[in-house]
Amino acid sequence: MTLRRPGQDAVLSSEEITMVRQVLVSCSHLLAWAGAHGGPDYHQAAAEITAAAGRGRTAGGLYYDACLAIDYLDFAAPAERSR
Repeated sequence: MTLRRPGQDAVLSSEEITMVRQVLVSCSHLLAWAGAHGGPDYHQAAAEITAAAGRGRTAGGLYYDACLAIDYLDFAAPAERSR
């Protein structure tokens, strides 16, 4: 992937998309498992981490974001070729 300017789409190779998608799937599985088994300490830590990052999201919101990003990758239109 090459660096892009603000407002410019990132163009990934199929190998890069596969790797990013795999990481996002792993993250969503981890967040779902931790949410089900982590207890109150996990939810408190997740709230503190997301607040510190300025996201204001819950762990459930992060799970949603990861799943949405997977959908964007799965259903993205092919990049236009420049000549």
